Formats: sequence, structure tokens, C-alpha cells
Amino acid sequence: MDWERLELSPRILAAITKANLKSTQSVFVVSVPELQNLTKLSVGDIRKMQKEVATALGKHEMVTALQMYSEKMQFPSQHQKLSLGCKILDSLLRGGIPLVGISEFAGESSAGKTQIGLQLCLSVQYPVEYGGLGAGAVYICTEDAFPSKRLQQLIKSQRRQRSDVPSDVIRKIPFGDNIFVEHAADLDMLTNCIMKKLPVLLLRGVVRLIVIDSIAALFRCEFTAKDSFLKAKHLQTLGAKLQELSSRFLTPVLCINQVTATVNSVQNNIGLLEKNGSPSLGICWSNQLLMRVMVTRTPHAAPQDYPGCVLRTMEVIFAPHVPCSSCYYTVDLDGVKGIDKESLR
Repeated sequence: MDWERLELSPRILAAITKANLKSTQSVFVVSVPELQNLTKLSVGDIRKMQKEVATALGKHEMVTALQMYSEKMQFPSQHQKLSLGCKILDSLLRGGIPLVGISEFAGESSAGKTQIGLQLCLSVQYPVEYGGLGAGAVYICTEDAFPSKRLQQLIKSQRRQRSDVPSDVIRKIPFGDNIFVEHAADLDMLTNCIMKKLPVLLLRGVVRLIVIDSIAALFRCEFTAKDSFLKAKHLQTLGAKLQELSSRFLTPVLCINQVTATVNSVQNNIGLLEKNGSPSLGICWSNQLLMRVMVTRTPHAAPQDYPGCVLRTMEVIFAPHVPCSSCYYTVDLDGVKGIDKESLR
């Protein structure tokens, strides 16, 4: 709902515009003192604004899921996705990453999870007509230092990677200036970032993507097996907050997750036990997710069109809008690229 549709005085509307409050619903999830601090309005003006928003929202009729699907143009946020910057990968995920909900990419080391996160940080900055959201990203590192050198490589190669976008559009986007990096060395720092810092950036409208790399690292370090109840409580609290921020600001949340190795009882052809991996943090965390995608590095070389690259797989484990399916991809100097299965035959 647009603010202009509400019967508010020009003075209040001007204060709202200056405070950069994007959503009318935000007046119900932000406290009155916070709204005063943002808008510099009196308590009386804030109450009047809340009453007017509540009255307008109460006039909206409920819609069914079938209506939302059949009348896509009237419900853009439910159908819009954030592109991965590759047509093949977008095809696998039915358009990309959903705007509302937590999406997880899990896999072992060197599978390409961080590369996907970096590519999304660039993709989100493109205009909507090119699969982006026209805003920046927050990248929260919990274990390794932020790969700034690799990010610069990806920025320089955007014209080759995104050949579908006109060069003048790419040239005008200050990619490096729109990525906010936060290093969280412990769980308290991660909690403070999610609870306090992220809402400020989102309220200002400068970011529309949250990446956490990785969600499991701090929980593995700070909790032992006997602390399972406390660990689950923290996971539920952080998951609920991320869900709230995603829904409130129509902002995709991407959590990169590690895997826990398990040993398969079946021996392979050279007599060694095979190892499989399952996403870390267990069912408590799985219940917080909208979509889970597993990425795997294979021992095979990519087709000749991708010289020197290793073949990787991307598999949708669960999602309400995507069937369980998979595709191949690779990572090169330009970024993450899906591979057409026809080229492997």
C-alpha cells in the first residue's frame, strides 16, 4: 500500500518520506519511540498515522492461493525472484531466490557456496527488469575473512557474465559500494547484527539481500552435545528474526551451511567406506527454512567449453514452489555458471 493513498496531512507524509519508511505495515512492527526517532513526529501524529494505516488495511479483502497464482500481475512480491545471474540456474529454481523466507545453500568445502553468495550480492543490485532488486546486500562472515579480492574479480567480469544486460546499465552500478560486510566472531556479535544492525539498513532501503556465511560455524564452536536445548532456542530466535525481516522488507535471506560427514556402510570399488554429508544444525534449523539446496563438487572435469573447471552439482532438496531436481554448474573467473545437460552427452 502506498502512503499517498492514506488520508494524512502533507506534514506527516513529508516526515515519512524523509525517514524512508518503505512499507505502511512497518508502523506496527516498530515501537512508537523508534518511529518518533525516525520521523521526528509527536506521539499524537504517530498514533494518527497508525490508526489511518489500520483502517486502510482493514478494508482489504482476503485472497486465496489460487487467486494469487492466476492473477500474478496483482501480486508481484509473491512471484518475483532474485536472479542468480545465470539462466540455467534460474531455470532450476523457477526464477531464482524467493523474496520472502530463508533459503539455504549447503555443501562441503570448495563446493562453491561462497561464490554463489557473492554472485547474488552483485545480482541484487541490477534493476528489476534484469532479475535484481535495485539495492545492496549485507554479507555476514562468521569464519573466514570476506573474499574481497574475489569480489573485485567478479565485478570486473560482469560484462562477460551478464551479457543479457546492456553495458551502460552495468557501468552505472557501483557494485562494491553497495555491499555491507560484517564480521561476527561469536554468537553475541551475530545476534547483535541480526537484531539491531540489519533493521536499520533495511528501514533505510539501502539493502534487499542478507547473506550469512556460514550459519553453522558459530553454533558448532559455542555449543556441545549436552547444550542441544539451548542451541535449539538460539536457532529458533535467530530464525524467527530473519523470517520477520524477510517478510517485512521483502528481502531474501541466504544462509550458507556446512555439512556433517556421515559414513556409508557400503564399500566402494577400491575398498574404502564412502562418505556422505548432511546439512548441519539438524531438524530444528531445517524447520526454519523455505528452501534447501545442496551443492557438491564432483571429481570430474567440466565440458570442453569450460576449460580447467571442475563439474559441480546443484540439487533442490525441498521447496514449496520447486520440485526436487538438479543441474550441473561450474565456477570460473567470471562467476558461477550452469551447464546445459545436453553439452555433457
